[in-house]
Amino acid sequence: MSYVEKLDIDLNKTDFFITHMHADHSGNISNLATENSKVYCHKIDAEIISNSENWDRLLKSAVRHGFPLNEDAIKLHPGFKYRDLGWQDFVYVKDQDVITIGDYNFTCIHTPGHTKGHMCLYEKDKKILISGDHILFKITPNISIWTDEYDALADYLNNLDKVGELEVNLVLPAHRIIFTDLKGRIKELKQHHDRRLNEVLEILARGSQNAYEIAAQMKWDLTYREFEDFPIPQKWFATGEALAHIKYLTSQGLVKVHQSPDKVLYSLV
Repeated sequence: MSYVEKLDIDLNKTDFFITHMHADHSGNISNLATENSKVYCHKIDAEIISNSENWDRLLKSAVRHGFPLNEDAIKLHPGFKYRDLGWQDFVYVKDQDVITIGDYNFTCIHTPGHTKGHMCLYEKDKKILISGDHILFKITPNISIWTDEYDALADYLNNLDKVGELEVNLVLPAHRIIFTDLKGRIKELKQHHDRRLNEVLEILARGSQNAYEIAAQMKWDLTYREFEDFPIPQKWFATGEALAHIKYLTSQGLVKVHQSPDKVLYSLV
């Protein structure tokens, strides 16, 4: 018996809200949604969920940034392993759309950063924020990029301020525990990224390097002694996060980019 059956949920009367495209949030949707279900998602992330052709492009970009050329990087990636293989007719939502369920009126809040199409839900009267992976407690959301075209960290920090303006008494994140002090947690997340940015600058003071080399020298909350001992997916997440911080510093004029057809290096200005 599945957990859905144990909870006695009638899927024919169930709608779904996909906060973002990552497989741990969308990977089983085609098995759960029925012909009567509405599946809400921002268009940007919905199109990524429906497109399986992004992985080759991501791997090519990762290799340019120093990631070892290894097909296992994709085969072992949880986003690839657990991606949704079915087809879903999404109902697109955008910033400030309202979804009414019973006496709950949820306002959709577009919060790009963790992904471009990340969405939160805010119930103004009940002062509840469903934060997805935008704001987590005890752990920090992974802010990653594999392209120089998008400043994910700048978006993320701006959208921390965006939700920080809301009157919230209860935050319901997608992982770990619920919490109440939204503004306090936002302050902690900003401090975390300030430390990360300074860490990258300190590493680049040793000379020009690629994103993989920078990630290998950053401090990560994992039990492995050496970066080379990390599982491949963890190396992937770490390098993507290093690159997001490098991109932010580049946009701020503190780091410069050195590109060639097969590699990308970074140095201090």
